[in-house]
Amino acid sequence: QVQLVESGGGSVQAGGSLRLSCVASGDSTSRNYMAWFRQTPGNEREAVAMIRSNFGLTFYADAVKGRFTISQNNAKNTLYLQMNSLKPEDTAIYYCAADDSMPSSMWSVRTEYQYWGQGTQVTVSS
Repeated sequence: QVQLVESGGGSVQAGGSLRLSCVASGDSTSRNYMAWFRQTPGNEREAVAMIRSNFGLTFYADAVKGRFTISQNNAKNTLYLQMNSLKPEDTAIYYCAADDSMPSSMWSVRTEYQYWGQGTQVTVSS
């Protein structure tokens, strides 16, 4: 079992920055792939970024490339999402997700992830 707890959400003006954190606990072998997703009301949960633990490989959605950075501190069991140059369209609930194994090509598929956090709200005003 894996538990994920997000924090760091809030309200910010367009152009601002936020850093989200996700503290993970439980079976570390089930956390080889860790990702951030986001969801707005009435829409599907969409992938934002993924990092493959121990390899440092990262993947990003086109909408956030160059603005967001995913990273992790294994000693602290913490996943981060640094969000810069925020836009109103980045407003969403952001979720941390984890799984033990998947083809890297499937990183953006929501159903590939077994474990999810409760989400943290990010609101960007214009």
